[in-house]
Amino acid sequence: MEFEVIRDGLHLRGVIDRPEGDAPCPAVVMLHGFTGDMGDRPGTLFQEIAERLVASGVAAIRFDFNGHGCSDGDFGRMDVLNEIEDAIAVLTYVRSLDWVGDVRLLGHSQGGVVAGMMAGLYHDVIGRLALMAPAATLKDDAIAGTCMGVRYDAAHIPDAVAIDGGAHVVGGHYFRIAQTLPIYEVSARFAGPALTVHGLADEIVDPEASRRYGAALPDCTVRLYPQLNHGIEGVDHDAAVAEAVRFLTA
Repeated sequence: MEFEVIRDGLHLRGVIDRPEGDAPCPAVVMLHGFTGDMGDRPGTLFQEIAERLVASGVAAIRFDFNGHGCSDGDFGRMDVLNEIEDAIAVLTYVRSLDWVGDVRLLGHSQGGVVAGMMAGLYHDVIGRLALMAPAATLKDDAIAGTCMGVRYDAAHIPDAVAIDGGAHVVGGHYFRIAQTLPIYEVSARFAGPALTVHGLADEIVDPEASRRYGAALPDCTVRLYPQLNHGIEGVDHDAAVAEAVRFLTA
């Protein structure tokens, strides 16, 4: 089932996969990463997780952040704060659905940063929080003046930074915001069950980010897999995905 919500004039588009029947069930809101999308097609990480959730009796709700995928917006105007605003709009919609019971969050990469902060902001609403390779190092990178291998002057941030060989242009405001984000402080307000899954072979985000979530959140299990990269690919893929699904369907 497709759905659409409007946030500040932007149409955010997503899909809902739910178990058969009309019985109430838990729902997992899934948040994708930087330059990614909701992955509503065979072979993607989020499609695999969604199918496993539904098979276990839990609904999967995915959407594209502003400037990504099928949603409105300009990628160059995206930042973590307005992605949080996107997530709030979607969460409000999800909570309005009469068949949704407990609401849980899953975030990958930058979506993990948003999911963690959302859990902190809505600590009285969210039941469980799962983070996969959460990219909390985006703050450290912004302070150091680097993004996806591209360097810039962190003390005099340009109006725009081209990455991926020019395929994406990141607005300078993204880095100014990232430098001051209270990522762990806000996330730590969530006292419910949390899980971080991270690969020791992650070439983009240092696994130390997950260790810091484990130290900051009151009830957070940290699982590090030796043969797993940032995209949750590698020999440990099946084990990592299975653990996240078990946690979210508990």
